[in-house]
Amino acid sequence: MIKIGIHVKFALALLAVPLLSACAKKSVPPEPAAQINPQAAPEAAISIPTREKRAPVQSDKWMIAVANPLAAQAGRQILRAGGSAVDAAIAAQMVLGLVEPQSSGIGGGAFMMHLDGQSGQVAAYDGREKAPGKAGPDMFLDQDGKPRKFFDAAVGGLSVGVPGLLRMLEMAHKEHGKLPWSRLFEPAILLAENGFSVSPRLNGLITKDKYLKIFGPTASYFHDAEGSPLAVGHTLKNQPLADTMALIANNGADAFYGGHLARNIIDTVNNASQNPGTLSMADMVSYKAVKRDPVCLFYRQWVVCGMGPPSSGGLTTLQILGILQSFDLSGMKPDEDGIMDVRAVHLIAEASKLAFADRNTYIADPDFVPVPAAGMLDPGYLELRAAEISPTKTLDGANPGMPGLSNSWNFTGGTDSPGLSTTHISIIDAEGNAVSMTSSIENAFGSRLMTSGFLLNNQLTDFSFAPERDGGPVANRAEGGKRPRSSMAPTLVIDGEGKAVLAIGSPGGSRIIGYVAQAIIAALDWDMDIQSALDMPHMTNRNGSTDLEPGTGLDKLTAALEALGHTVTLKEMTSGLHAVHAKDGKLYGAADYRREGVALGD
Repeated sequence: MIKIGIHVKFALALLAVPLLSACAKKSVPPEPAAQINPQAAPEAAISIPTREKRAPVQSDKWMIAVANPLAAQAGRQILRAGGSAVDAAIAAQMVLGLVEPQSSGIGGGAFMMHLDGQSGQVAAYDGREKAPGKAGPDMFLDQDGKPRKFFDAAVGGLSVGVPGLLRMLEMAHKEHGKLPWSRLFEPAILLAENGFSVSPRLNGLITKDKYLKIFGPTASYFHDAEGSPLAVGHTLKNQPLADTMALIANNGADAFYGGHLARNIIDTVNNASQNPGTLSMADMVSYKAVKRDPVCLFYRQWVVCGMGPPSSGGLTTLQILGILQSFDLSGMKPDEDGIMDVRAVHLIAEASKLAFADRNTYIADPDFVPVPAAGMLDPGYLELRAAEISPTKTLDGANPGMPGLSNSWNFTGGTDSPGLSTTHISIIDAEGNAVSMTSSIENAFGSRLMTSGFLLNNQLTDFSFAPERDGGPVANRAEGGKRPRSSMAPTLVIDGEGKAVLAIGSPGGSRIIGYVAQAIIAALDWDMDIQSALDMPHMTNRNGSTDLEPGTGLDKLTAALEALGHTVTLKEMTSGLHAVHAKDGKLYGAADYRREGVALGD
């Protein structure tokens, strides 16, 4: 019997759910590849080292894998002091907001998956940003009623949602924290006061960004007196952020959502010199994090659990895995260089097409849109979707299926959102508690607005800019108080005893889903060590072209894939996968070589 807590009974219940509908196509055309915003690129590839064979970090007690060495050290410090996985995640995240400000911070949001090592209970925490009450479906249309270009909307106050990170972390800490809340801020406060060394990655991203100089606070913080990007090795201090974190450490999240910090956020957003917003104190005070049921699915002998809507990451990753369950991937292992078998690339691409077709049509904030989650993960439905895959020919654009009798049928697919500046934390502590948390401010450096020492998100551009398509409303259209759809996919893999096997996730916009699914397949189906699983060359398909990571050897599969009908494109894919794998009584940590993260354990 699987000893997993009440939330994971959702996965068990799926086995008893009758097939809700046939896999008949809706009369909705497949989502065009052009809908995936071509203007916004993931955080740039800055001095990525040559891929080479590396061993994962091994430990006996605990392990943290996170996107910056200073954050990893802060998390390990908390674990050594007797803190829980949640405690360590909070400490690491506070440091990330300082040393990796382009990716995440208290001005943004996050999703956290948590496994209780004793009870086997899985919980999902939603700290996604919300639209101000005055937001509406037409907010990103120009004067002619057409969707604005991405950066015309992203930079400034209009794109800023009510930050959710701190409320979510506070909720998780109340349930799973061991050390005092204030203790968890100490490493970040000390580092902000004393300063940290600007990394090559941060320097490179500042250099490439042409919007940081629009607003005075970001222009002065990220550049020297001559206006040049801060040099590699420059000691960067942030006393305003230290003061902000001290206030939150001593007074809890209420200090952020009311008082002068909230007023500073509102003034910065609404008085922005470009795209002023409509944020109010009522929006700030009323924000609440939500504890949601996770979405879970049996995959081979494991249970895989992810974040449900408003993130699309969990459902779509699980759909890909569920569709692929009809195929024996174990005989399609990559070669010694990590280059996948062309058959595996084809199958993963086809499963991804089908899953993204459903994603783009059905998934949005469940408080506003009825999402047919149970139908999307129904084993019979996934088998029917798998039957659409031919081993010898690609699908010419997948249509959404009909995964449940729901009025969500009334919605149509909308434009996709970039959601590209993000980070991920994976932790397993000494008691077997596991955390997989992905946090974000959306685009690199968010809205480029800075207040009280931190950057504000531009997450509202994760809504579909076009509120209607083909005569029907788009599920992910903007509305007041609504959470925009995300692609973040913090994921936990659990064994038959309810113990954590894998905590994993990645930044990378809508490609997150492909990165996470591929790494899970590599670790579980192909029994690759977790470091090799993260470092292997990427392929993704978002119901369009099959994209291969250049310079990795995958391009040798181009001709074979084109013979199957794939449109092949070489794309830079700067993932930031971080994972902890529990195997044979040991913990193995890994960090994606494409960024600057590390894994640390004892």
